[in-house]
Amino acid sequence: MHSIEHYRNEFISYLESKTVTREPINLYEPITYILSLGGKRLRPVLVLMATEVFGTNYKNALDAALAIEVFHNFSLVHDDIMDDAPLRRGKETVHEKWDINTGILSGDAMLINAYQLFENYEGETFRDLAKLFSQTAIEVCEGQQYDVDFETRDDVTQKEYLKMIEFKTAVLVAAALKMGGIIAKASIEDQNSIYEFGRNLGIAFQLQDDYLDAFGDPKTFGKQVGGDIIENKKTFLYLKSLEMGTAIQKKELSDLFSIQPQDPSDKIKTIKKIFVESGSAERTQQEIENFTKKAFTVLDGLKISDDKKDLLHLFGENLMRRKV
Repeated sequence: MHSIEHYRNEFISYLESKTVTREPINLYEPITYILSLGGKRLRPVLVLMATEVFGTNYKNALDAALAIEVFHNFSLVHDDIMDDAPLRRGKETVHEKWDINTGILSGDAMLINAYQLFENYEGETFRDLAKLFSQTAIEVCEGQQYDVDFETRDDVTQKEYLKMIEFKTAVLVAAALKMGGIIAKASIEDQNSIYEFGRNLGIAFQLQDDYLDAFGDPKTFGKQVGGDIIENKKTFLYLKSLEMGTAIQKKELSDLFSIQPQDPSDKIKTIKKIFVESGSAERTQQEIENFTKKAFTVLDGLKISDDKKDLLHLFGENLMRRKV
């Protein structure tokens, strides 16, 4: 096994070697742009790590890792259009730098490119990777639709919200790990276990992302802080405030989530105060910890050596501290 940083550097080198801006420029330049913005590269790193965890050279998994990263960035391009987001990783989003039509078409090309990368695998490996990827991709779309639907619903439950973030975010983290198991020809039991590890870690990660959207530092978070509040998204913070807040806090929260002022500064400030004073902010942090612990419990049951468990454990800890 190698260090997390080694896998990350190896993937970035492979990504750079495969990222070529060709004709037509206006289709491929935005793809090069979004893939060059950096990010944690956590999903491709997980593909490479999982492959070696189950005893196969990570270099066999580079194309699958690239497919995951291209698909993830495709989803970001389209999500940013839907959210009308101005920034991604501290830089202009694709539709802001070019236009909406370019973002749609370049995103479509990225989705197709991701599928093409699986063609480099043969037989059962290709079939299993493609089947997992297709299932994951449709769940990501379903999660995004739930997210959109929740913006105009007043009856979203915490259970529904957790299902939404599982589909929108966690299944892709889980699939990345399972792809490593597929490439390494691990047992079905081990493939499913490492998937569950990733699923729980992915839910914790998204809850953390939601928390940072409200309380993060814009210089390190890389996105517009308060974006979820501006979009009236029913995040876990919001739902917990409705559960735990006073009658006055609940009414004020509901009223503020029914408007979209031209200058949202006061709205963001007031809602963040409610999140803290209702106890929702603290409860959300506890929930992040709960799902992280669930992930590590699954990891402890994997039939792999302790040093491999330690590396995956370290990855999970670093992820939740936003170091990866």
